[in-house]
Parts: sequence; structure tokens; C-alpha cells
Amino acid sequence: MRAAYYEKNGAAREVLRVAEVETPEPGPGEVRVRLAASGVNPSDVKSRAGSTRKIAFPRVIPHSDGAGEIDRVGEGVSPSRVGERVWVWNGQWRRPFGTAAQSIVLPSEQAVPLPADISMEAGACLGIPAYTAYQAVELAGCEDGSSVLVAGGAGAVGHYAIQLAKKRKATVITTVSSPKKDEIARRAGADHVVDYRREDVGERVMTITAKRGVNAVIELDLGANARLLPAVLAPNAVVAIYGSGTPEVSIPFPFLLQNSIALKFFLVYMMPPQLRARATADITHMLERGELIHNVAQTFDLGEIAAAHEAVESGKAMGNIVVNTA
Repeated sequence: MRAAYYEKNGAAREVLRVAEVETPEPGPGEVRVRLAASGVNPSDVKSRAGSTRKIAFPRVIPHSDGAGEIDRVGEGVSPSRVGERVWVWNGQWRRPFGTAAQSIVLPSEQAVPLPADISMEAGACLGIPAYTAYQAVELAGCEDGSSVLVAGGAGAVGHYAIQLAKKRKATVITTVSSPKKDEIARRAGADHVVDYRREDVGERVMTITAKRGVNAVIELDLGANARLLPAVLAPNAVVAIYGSGTPEVSIPFPFLLQNSIALKFFLVYMMPPQLRARATADITHMLERGELIHNVAQTFDLGEIAAAHEAVESGKAMGNIVVNTA
């Protein structure tokens, strides 16, 4: 099969290669998925660069997310799954070979049925972005009557977080950095959109909430935004945190302490099994009912994987980056 891989950490164009490699065979309890699309996430490019962790295997086929069709099953898996359209998660988590290839083998439960009317490109966006958004909304306690500020509402995670928070009837405020991103966030269902490059986020949030502040923040970059928390949070609020642009973060400790603010950090790869099962069921239900909007910003061919990684690293993509692997 054809696959992209790297054998050392480094810049995308220096270490990524595309070549023929051995096609994997499924073991007991596993399925093989003939992939059509692979999602590229920030964690994928950071792992390749070596900024979050050093390469742990002699060769790594990157990416955790993807979508395709099951073409072979291992012992203990029903043969009826052959031919099933699926999306996959944690493809390259603690494993050497991910979804940037024509095929992947992984445990059967990590291949989730994909409704016939959902494109493979959209299916490749679900693993990390949709699960992260679901866990963030859960930790934020979004519900009818609550308010939440979603940082980066036009991004891969923020776009789904808006939709999932609205599904729970929360009032959603989100931040963006351009008129185009404003449109994307509003289409996702945001009640209020704040352009942080043109407006004072704290002032807008306090105006929208009648000076109460929001009950929760879903934060993609704590390093950049921690200083904003005192300007937007209500007492006893929650901050659900899934990322930071810096390895060390300075927080407004007196404010957080005096207002009983809960900081909840989480890593989607380690999502508790019961929560993941519930998330999978709810996401599947929304897909079947056509209730999720997907935002594929750019697609690349497998041979252009370095450019796909660079597009993610640029931070300019307004949505998900997908590599076509077929």
C-alpha cells in the first residue's frame, strides 16, 4: 500500500516521505480499513516536529483520524462488517501506524459506522475535533440556561463545540479573528460572535451577559488567553482546557481562587470509555439526522502531505485539513 511516514522528527518537507509499504493484516478483534481520507490535527504535526514528544518508533505513519471502508476482519469480528463505511479514532495513539496511508488495522471498536450520506472527508474530521468538542462541552456543564464562551469558533474543535453546546440549549458566545470566520461561527449556530482583533472581548461578554459573565469557557490556548479569564467569567465558572500555545502558563491566581473557578484539563486521546461510548452514540445520532455541520477547509493528495502539515502549522486554516488517501 502507499503511505506517508517519517523516521525522525523534523520539519515536514525534511522528514515526511511517501512510498509503498507492506499492507497490514488484521489480528484477533481487529479490522482493516481501506482509507479514503485522513484528518490532519495540530497534535499530529506537533508529534512529527517533535515539539510535544520525540518519535517512539523506528517508523511512524502519522494521523489519528480517518474514514474509509472495512475490507477485512480478524478473528472474533463479524464478517458482516466487511464493506461497512466507517470513521476511525486514535489511529496513531501509542501505535506506530496511523491513517496517512491507504489502509490501517486497528481494534474493531475504533471503527465507527459512518452514515451513507456523510462524505469520507467529513468522516475524517470526527475523531479528535468532534470528540474534543464533546468532552469540552460535557466538562463545561453546558445546559439550558447556561452560557459558554468558545475560543476560536471557526476552528476544527470550536466549530463542533458551538453545535454541541447549542444542542444542549446553552447560550454560545465565540471569538473569531476575521469576518469570514464570523460567518463560519454563525452558521454553526453561535448566538454571539466577537472579533477579538477589533473588539474588547471582556466588554462584549459583559454586555451580552448583563455583567454576570459566562458560566464556562472552552479554551484552545490557555497560554494566550489566561489573562482574559477575569474579564469574562462568572463566579463558580468552569474552564475546559484542551490546548496551549506555550508549555508554561501564567494564570490569574487571586481571581481564580477568590471566585472558585474550576480549571479542567483534558486529553481527548485518554477519554474515559463510558464518556467515549456516549459521545459516539450522540455523534452518530446527530450524523444520521443531519444535525452536524462539517467544515473542511482544505484537502490535499497523499503526495502533498508536507503541504497539508504546513497548512495546519500556519494556523490560518478555517476548519479541518484533510488528506485524500485513496
